[in-house]
Amino acid sequence: MKRRSLHSWIKASINDILVPIESYHMYDPFGRRIKHETRFDYDRIPAVVELCIQAGVELPDYPSRRRTKPIRMIGKKVIDIGGFAEEPKKQCNLSSPSSMFDLDTHGAMTRFPPPSESDIPNIAQETMTAYETVGKGVRELMRKYTVKACGYCSEVHVGPWGHNAKLCGEFKHQWRDGKHGWQDATVEEVFPPNYVWHVRDPKGPPLRGQLKRFYGKAPAIVEVCMQAGAQVPRKYIPMMRLDIIVPEGEEARLVA
Repeated sequence: MKRRSLHSWIKASINDILVPIESYHMYDPFGRRIKHETRFDYDRIPAVVELCIQAGVELPDYPSRRRTKPIRMIGKKVIDIGGFAEEPKKQCNLSSPSSMFDLDTHGAMTRFPPPSESDIPNIAQETMTAYETVGKGVRELMRKYTVKACGYCSEVHVGPWGHNAKLCGEFKHQWRDGKHGWQDATVEEVFPPNYVWHVRDPKGPPLRGQLKRFYGKAPAIVEVCMQAGAQVPRKYIPMMRLDIIVPEGEEARLVA
């Protein structure tokens, strides 16, 4: 049975709105590189959280080495890192929940009660402001702290160089023995926007594939907040193509 390029729609989750990008947490980013055999010795946490930890945020479950002396480098070659430091062992405390529990998006929609109708516009505006604040903060931190991204897949590593885990399965990965092709990451690779079609009337007819050149796009979080009553920043208005009139009726049949 052919679908003829039609989507099979299901109920979305938070991970469909905010795409989760994870990276390995390292106690010392300038320490020993992660090998393929030792990859399970390191925790996977959101890349944005790892970037904040290396920038100074203290999380008890994920300690980080704080240096008091600068690292000596000649160009991109590291001369002295002040010696290697062993990561402190984690204290298993079952009585107190992990500090990462609030950052876990799994089942987040069921952990909190639905808001009232009067609070939805304020929540949407706060969400939009928080989204812009996080994006701006990630951009500023990436100017100071190095983040690497694979040129073939979506793997991201926060640190001066990438890891050696052979987990890349994209184009011609057999030639590279599964190794990643590391390069400097962009903000969109660390904090990626999931672009969706902009729907002007959520209660109106569905979008038509024949008129897609008249439709605009926006990040999913922006589209959700706009439909909930938030004010959209001006930088998203051109990509949403709000100034384009979508043909209707007989005109739509002629241009389709």
